[in-house]
Amino acid sequence: MDASLKGKKIVVGLSGGIAAYKTLTLIRLLIKAGAEVKCVCTPAALEFVTPLSLETLSGHPLYSDLFSARNEIKTAHVSYADWADLMIVAPASANTIAKFAHGIADNALTTLFAAFDKNTVVAPAMNTRMYHNPATQANLDLLLQRGIRIAAPDSGQLACGAEGDGRMPEPETLLAYVKWMCRCLDSPRKGTSADSFYKGKKVLLTGGPTVEPIDPVRYLSNHSSGLMGCSLADELTLRGADVYFVAGPMRVRPHFSPFRSISVQTAGEMHEAATVLWPSMDIAILSAAVADYTPVEVSMQKIKKDSDSLCLELKKTQDILARLGKDKRPNQLLVGFALETENEIENARTKLKRKNADMIVLNSLRNPGAGFAVSTNQVTFIDKHGRVEAQELKSKEEVASDILDYLSSLC
Repeated sequence: MDASLKGKKIVVGLSGGIAAYKTLTLIRLLIKAGAEVKCVCTPAALEFVTPLSLETLSGHPLYSDLFSARNEIKTAHVSYADWADLMIVAPASANTIAKFAHGIADNALTTLFAAFDKNTVVAPAMNTRMYHNPATQANLDLLLQRGIRIAAPDSGQLACGAEGDGRMPEPETLLAYVKWMCRCLDSPRKGTSADSFYKGKKVLLTGGPTVEPIDPVRYLSNHSSGLMGCSLADELTLRGADVYFVAGPMRVRPHFSPFRSISVQTAGEMHEAATVLWPSMDIAILSAAVADYTPVEVSMQKIKKDSDSLCLELKKTQDILARLGKDKRPNQLLVGFALETENEIENARTKLKRKNADMIVLNSLRNPGAGFAVSTNQVTFIDKHGRVEAQELKSKEEVASDILDYLSSLC
């Protein structure tokens, strides 16, 4: 159960679209994460999913008819607005988006939307030409101006057979969006400038491991999954940053777009990409687990198992944090990560000063539930002003949020 969703009351709205079948999974995921869910839909949505499905999954009666005798309260649109902490509309058709934008309240969902004055997420889903139609884009812009969050659709093959933008984001992505919004509701930073600080800023982010080839089939690497980097990419994107994500080979990827992804393999490739980008960046956050050493020579053929032992000669890789720190301008911010197993604070302070960073995020493998290939982390912040702030064990999504809040406070 996720702490950010535990006890939250969420309205899930559905309009007519084939993507409504994915909303059933979203409802299940929200409830599994600890939320209470009520469903509201347009008449067209019931062409794609059944009332029985929505009521069985949510555990509540479906609100789909303004004047139905089944409604527990005659002014259900008002009572639902009072009850809920947040509303997500997925899928949101072009027709429903147009009604939202222009205040048309002619069914259960649009009437509730008109009465809803809390956080709302709209997930468009439609044919790519409908999505890019100037009227649809203008309606989405209107909603954005009014504070409605838009979960940008994915690109790919659509139900009609066309290729392009318009696919509703996957349920797991929408779940992550809702979790992020719920953390914002609960955060003490609500109403501060912690979010606006990143809007429009260009951020270089590194994530994942690097791999250092030994021969065509073997390499040196580490256990990094890339989850911390992906969580930072998501958080930065949601806060309006222009993210350049230099990523090694990862088993995961960020939920949210847009971001610019630069895929690399080796520490040398990551160093080259980061140093090219750095002069035009406002911030760099180096969360990647970069190899410290790489083989002096890479065999062009697979090394045969001809003896009982094998000796590899290694050389140091180029230090990305040190290079960026050396070239850092006064108006740039630089964040490094440190993974230590002994003398953690002392080593992190030394790294901060020696590499001219503004902040170090310290990880310790001695803390249960922290480190590689787990969904949680426990970190300590060390900054250029001499402050040391230890954090509790949290999900990596929450840690990403804490890192960005703390970094914005340094300015």
